[in-house]
Amino acid sequence: MIDAWYWPTPNGWKISIALEEMGLDYRIVPVNIYKGDQFEPDFLAISPNNRMPAIVDRDPPDGGPPLPVFESGAILIYLAEKTGRFLPADLRGRKTVLEWLSWQLGGVGPMFGQAGHFSLYAPEPIPYAVERYRAEMLRLYGVLDRRLDGREYIAGDYSIADMACWPWIITYKGQKVDLEMFPNVRRWYKALQQRPALRRGYDAGKELGKLMLEWDEETKKNLLPGYKPEGTAA
Repeated sequence: MIDAWYWPTPNGWKISIALEEMGLDYRIVPVNIYKGDQFEPDFLAISPNNRMPAIVDRDPPDGGPPLPVFESGAILIYLAEKTGRFLPADLRGRKTVLEWLSWQLGGVGPMFGQAGHFSLYAPEPIPYAVERYRAEMLRLYGVLDRRLDGREYIAGDYSIADMACWPWIITYKGQKVDLEMFPNVRRWYKALQQRPALRRGYDAGKELGKLMLEWDEETKKNLLPGYKPEGTAA
């Protein structure tokens, strides 16, 4: 059994999708990032970076005590190695999957996140930041579109690279991205939507989405490092 410390966001969906695709038994442990659960001692004990997702594998391959893993990329690699699935064993295939997984972790996640932040949540408009991160987001869409030209999946067979990238495309409407501009991404995105395990992973903990709070002062404090309420001295 695996405890999945989770909230329904792109990084959380990566892990619930992987758990479903790999057929692993798991239970969701909600981490309500709006209420600040990510700062609770029990969570920090397994995820010292106070970011979800994290897992605790209660039946690790070495037969030892329960094993915590934090950071979504590390979790995906761990689960793939545990099950022997979705990460090639051969040198070149493994290299390619890890390249594109790293591309998502170092590029897509941070840049898409910043684009959304400055477009939707910044206390005041900062045109330079909005334009800078939107341009980088669209550049990354272009990279993925070119990669998928003539390919069904990102790195050969369906892999943890696809599981890592797909959840970040879910938000394309909120990002105000026209997928018609990226036909290969659109084809890949729509095709993966048809995978039953992926759909189950996306729907895992769906009821938690109903618990999302309004974008109030508590939420801003918990999600925006350095946030200071209006009228607070710097």
